[in-house]
Amino acid sequence: MIVKQKMVQRKKGRLTNVSIVRLKKGGKRFELHTKVITIIWDKKIACYKNKVQEWRRGIETSLDDVLQINNVFINVSKGEVAKANDLQKAFNTSDINKIVKEILSKGEVQVGDKERAHDLNNLWREIATQVAEKCVDPETQRPYSVGIIEKAMTEAGFSIRQGKNAKSQVEMQERSSLTTLNFLKVLDCIKLLQTGSTLPIQRARMRIKITIPVADKDQLKGSILQSADKVESENQDDQNWIAVLLIDPGQFRVLNDLLQKEIKNRGHIETLTLAATTTTAAST
Repeated sequence: MIVKQKMVQRKKGRLTNVSIVRLKKGGKRFELHTKVITIIWDKKIACYKNKVQEWRRGIETSLDDVLQINNVFINVSKGEVAKANDLQKAFNTSDINKIVKEILSKGEVQVGDKERAHDLNNLWREIATQVAEKCVDPETQRPYSVGIIEKAMTEAGFSIRQGKNAKSQVEMQERSSLTTLNFLKVLDCIKLLQTGSTLPIQRARMRIKITIPVADKDQLKGSILQSADKVESENQDDQNWIAVLLIDPGQFRVLNDLLQKEIKNRGHIETLTLAATTTTAAST
């Protein structure tokens, strides 16, 4: 019980009124004053919980827990409440709950400066972490620490979205698929580090095993080995030719398409691991 009390004391939530949801409809602007919870962990800001985003994801279902003030405004900052006639004309209903839900679903979230900066810092760190997981020192084939990657990103002048301000970057992050968007940013970051920093870096190679019938070996072996950075082993029995290769991740689909086109279901590729399997990151 004592331990539980200590944990509760370390993690606290504080309401910060910094989020507005804005929707333009029927020639007028309508706004909602929504809640943002600041989570404090060990006296430091751990994260900002935007209640609008939680509502959109289905995590939060109660409007009372999303709205700071249960009303529709023309201007939240000035406290100007929307007129009933304007709401009826724009939304074709006088039901406030229906209007609020439409604004929450379709409106643009006006994120506060502190929340925006915190989200961008987290995104920067996430990209650095993924780069560290996907890349290695070409000489040692060991991964770099996240800290070293971050220094190289700064040196190369990496920006989460070149030419976009902080507000645009966070809004893009909210609207897009996080996984897809971040993956593209990671690839952009890797390319920039390879050309714009002094850090030697390359994509970690995949270790794969290819198995094809001996009857198809003469037809495919040359193309398969040409796609490899390194041939670790070749073995052959009465039925199959088996090769363990190190390849650039981009070659995996090329090889898979080759097998599907030429021999269909008679061969297969198995992913064994990345070349960088050491748990000790390279350091400088």
